[in-house]
Amino acid sequence: MKRIVNRIVYSVLIAGSVALSSCTTDDLNPALEQNKEGADGVRTAADLEGLVKGAYNRMTASTYYGRDYIVTNEVRTPNTWANGRSGRFTTEGNFAYNDNGLYIWAQAYAVIANANIVINADLESLTDASDNSDYARHLQGQAYAIRALAHFDLLKVYGQEHVEGNLGVPYVTEFQGEDEIPGRGTIEENRAMLFSDVETAFDLMSEDFYDPSKEFMSKYTAKALESRMAVWFGMWEVARDASEEVIESGLYSIIPADNFVASYSGEGAQNSIFELAFSDVDNAGINGLEYIFRGASYGDISVTPNTFYDLYDEGDVRADVFGTEVVGSNTRLRNMGKFPSRASNVPVIRYEEIVLNYAEALLELGDGDALEWLNMIPENRNADTYDTATVENILEERRKEFLFEGLYYWDLQRRQLDIEVIDDEQNIDAAIPYGDTRRVHPIPRAEIDANSNIEQNPGY
Repeated sequence: MKRIVNRIVYSVLIAGSVALSSCTTDDLNPALEQNKEGADGVRTAADLEGLVKGAYNRMTASTYYGRDYIVTNEVRTPNTWANGRSGRFTTEGNFAYNDNGLYIWAQAYAVIANANIVINADLESLTDASDNSDYARHLQGQAYAIRALAHFDLLKVYGQEHVEGNLGVPYVTEFQGEDEIPGRGTIEENRAMLFSDVETAFDLMSEDFYDPSKEFMSKYTAKALESRMAVWFGMWEVARDASEEVIESGLYSIIPADNFVASYSGEGAQNSIFELAFSDVDNAGINGLEYIFRGASYGDISVTPNTFYDLYDEGDVRADVFGTEVVGSNTRLRNMGKFPSRASNVPVIRYEEIVLNYAEALLELGDGDALEWLNMIPENRNADTYDTATVENILEERRKEFLFEGLYYWDLQRRQLDIEVIDDEQNIDAAIPYGDTRRVHPIPRAEIDANSNIEQNPGY
């Protein structure tokens, strides 16, 4: 049965601290002096579990993995375009956003606040410590991985690594710290903290608490996240080793061609490493992924025709997620197969990403097995295989595999590639070159106004 995060229980557990409420300007400060009731309210392992569930629930918001983080990345690539059906995401598609928006800033730091309560809890003081010590440590391990993932997302969105700067984001390690106005750490400082957190997460989590639903992070989720981060930073030996650990765990496998489309309708598929739980109750409805990708009333995201016709081989099952919808006098190509309903879980990390991370790391390290690992994906998609392993071929396969999942934009960033115009329907009419300041989001103006130690990104 799907685990549904209980918003009421979550609110009670952290009453007055990071309760589910609308954000004010003060809420934006990632280290604001918050009510201590939440941190002091941790008495049992069940309290820790409630806080971990609360962090996952924060991640499902429409301002984060529930919509904006995925869709913003998609419309900034040649894959899709914002058609303006209900006026959403045209600004992002045009790279015309400004510092008045919040994007993921507030929501990601709310996730981090939950994680930090769990991380800083004294496990020995829990009333059920003797009975649940291993599970409590496992929950703390999840919190470390959650904290790393949220900070990593923030760093990619707001960090200056690809716009000739060295500033990252505030890396917050306490729910209630003395530094109420933290400055931005450097890219190097952020990187060190990210890898420290995932290593601690892996050490704390136990294989005994592996979650087959994949809705809670498991021990090897930490290694999968380490693999993703290492690829981003070009740390190829780390990427190889972390990917190998996930592969050798034997817990995951590539979804076969016959089940590819159907896997997005279920939960806990064999290729899922971590996914976020959604249901008819807690899905954002018209503000969620289902409505933004399709529907006559909404459906703001359309597929660029050249992506559909030029990218996929005949018979490639990944093309089966495409479909058309007639809207007025227009027939539009749409994503009809991924996130097909309000109750569809959202995959955050899939095993196929780890396989392609591994292939890329092997290629960069001069290992001749890179081609074998690259071809494992098209072999399971009824698609043509490759004759050689190259960066270009790996990126092409990643683009085909993760279309609509928000990963391709980060590939363009880390590989220092321009965002090209391949179709008249794109929102841009000229290429956005690598290094253009529009490719990194501005720090929200409300945060700058509240925190004198925050420096704005160039171009804003």
